Amino acid sequence: MSDPAVPASEPAPETQPAPETRPIPDVRPTPGVQPVAKAQSTSGRKAAQPVRPGVKAVRKSFSSPLASVFVVAVTVLWTLPTFGLLATSLRPKEAVSSSGWWEVFVHPDLILSNYHTVLFEGGFGVSGGMMPYLVNSLAISVPATVFPLVLSAMAAYALAWVRFKGSDAVFFVIFALQVVPLQMALIPLLQLFSGGAHLGSVTILPALDMGGTYVPVWLAHTMFALPLATFLLHNFISQLPRDLMEAAVVDGASHFKIFKSIVLPLCTPALASFAIFEFLWVWNDLLVALTFAGGTPEAAPMTVRLAQLSGSFGGRWELLTAGAFLSLMVPLVVFFSLQRYFVRGLLAGSVKG
Repeated sequence: MSDPAVPASEPAPETQPAPETRPIPDVRPTPGVQPVAKAQSTSGRKAAQPVRPGVKAVRKSFSSPLASVFVVAVTVLWTLPTFGLLATSLRPKEAVSSSGWWEVFVHPDLILSNYHTVLFEGGFGVSGGMMPYLVNSLAISVPATVFPLVLSAMAAYALAWVRFKGSDAVFFVIFALQVVPLQMALIPLLQLFSGGAHLGSVTILPALDMGGTYVPVWLAHTMFALPLATFLLHNFISQLPRDLMEAAVVDGASHFKIFKSIVLPLCTPALASFAIFEFLWVWNDLLVALTFAGGTPEAAPMTVRLAQLSGSFGGRWELLTAGAFLSLMVPLVVFFSLQRYFVRGLLAGSVKG
């Protein structure tokens, strides 16, 4: 008998070499270093951070119809005295003396002669108009706002990013100067400007002889504004990203270049905020102006003339309201001119990621 046929065995498949195994890198975060978040989508946009329930509730409450009605009511109540001031300034003297400003809706008898009298004539018992005092107010307010703004910005940058021995002590001293009342420093400062400083027979600072000029008013407002301005701007500048400063230093930029090209553009909201408040403070000031400039038309601001417009017996309300509304217009123009810098500063980003 023949042997049964044995099926031919299939050739064994070739063995593939095992893939090379690479060690898995250690991706544990280093202590003190924030991990970098990975992109969640191929479009290049970062995933939106989830909104916390508390924040969502606050947003919802502020966007409710009740909140809108409340805002409108507060706005109307806040604007009502200003509208009454405007209406009174446009009414004749007889109408102002006999009825309230709301009568303008019933008897709209409006005139502009009150503003002409205030600006160019002066009214009863007052010689000369308010126009020279308006120019004086501008000549006082603009430099008295720019000087502390520039000096405090440079001082805040130096105290925040230029480390030197005793920088913290200097900052604390500047912060402590805010507790000095302005009224207590007026007379000693006036004596320093007019008579100088003497220690026995030794003259430390001679008399500056600046009476009847804007200079003592500028110096006084600058001195009183520097502590608060430096403190506020220091808190803002110290929070700027350190990466920007380090990158600028690596590129070889000096401190002046960093301050001019990086710090000032990013600090526009803070600078605009302080400029508005300082301008309003100087523009509405009467005490410092009377102390250092007196009541002369050469240096006295508009607030000095406003105190004289009502007359000897306080009966010229139509002139006083016209002058007050004129003094109100300039701060409004300054505010609305600088308001756009707030939005620009809030929307502008400094680091792209």
